[in-house]
Amino acid sequence: MEILITQYVITFGWALTGAISMAVSLGVLTKLFSMISPINEWEELKNGNLAVAIVFAAVVIATGFVIGLTVMP
Repeated sequence: MEILITQYVITFGWALTGAISMAVSLGVLTKLFSMISPINEWEELKNGNLAVAIVFAAVVIATGFVIGLTVMP
């Protein structure tokens, strides 16, 4: 029973580490991507520009994959 509790604590720790690193890195990524891009993505998204939404979603998903593989034990 003690081993099972230890495994749950370890799993919870990895989940917490992954969630925190994902939140911080996606926040930094969106700011950095907005700074280096020649257009204002947030205004274009508010105006309903589907092309910008697809590119922005692809960047976020790709970063999520990279961070997920980095944090995976």
